[in-house]
Amino acid sequence: MHLQFAGCGDAFGSGGRFNTCFHWVGRNINALIDCGATSLVSLNKLAINRNAIDIIFISHFHADHIGGLPFFILEATHVLKRERPLTLVGPPGLKARYFELMEAAFPGTKALELRFPLTLHELDLGRRNAIGAIQVTPFHVVHDDRAGPCLGFRFEADGKIIGFSGDTEWTDALIQIGRGADLFICEAYMRDRPVKGHMVLTALERRLGQIRPKRLILTHMSTDMLARRGELAYETAEDGMIVEI
Repeated sequence: MHLQFAGCGDAFGSGGRFNTCFHWVGRNINALIDCGATSLVSLNKLAINRNAIDIIFISHFHADHIGGLPFFILEATHVLKRERPLTLVGPPGLKARYFELMEAAFPGTKALELRFPLTLHELDLGRRNAIGAIQVTPFHVVHDDRAGPCLGFRFEADGKIIGFSGDTEWTDALIQIGRGADLFICEAYMRDRPVKGHMVLTALERRLGQIRPKRLILTHMSTDMLARRGELAYETAEDGMIVEI
């Protein structure tokens, strides 16, 4: 099983990084975790077969996490001639937001007739949901619920656990998301200056003893954090980086 960071940047492309998009492949698994606005560019650059992707998980409805979907859907329909079913998985409200997003990005596509079966699956928060070969438990995190509810995920598959914080300031839900995970991907937007709705690394550091992930990788870093990576004792994500799990 492996995960590739197709994009690990923040909303502003700090450091020239693509928006959040992780490509996860395992036995009977081919999925994206988030699909930010720049994701199709990155997926093309990395030569990732978009037609092989079965599931796209969406953590919340900000464009740097979901804005790539219209491009993905239109390429699948008009360019790749996709026939393979696709499942979009996200917070309550996904079904309405999806059509709003399509229409805002490409007017007239709200009623687009797709070449492939598309399923929109709204998650039950705080409960384990079965999505194909994946068990996913979504947790409500603290970001901006005008774009939510905003979620962090705990994924279980192939005997492994992957935790993803989503965008959030510190919340105790992160202990459940990341505890003992084989891989915990956590936002670290700032080093030590709190910003509402985003993680400051010092807050995470104080609780790492409760989380104890087997591997921690920091993502969604601001210019401030990127400039200070040399000071960190933690692994940080890079666009294109592949992690074996």
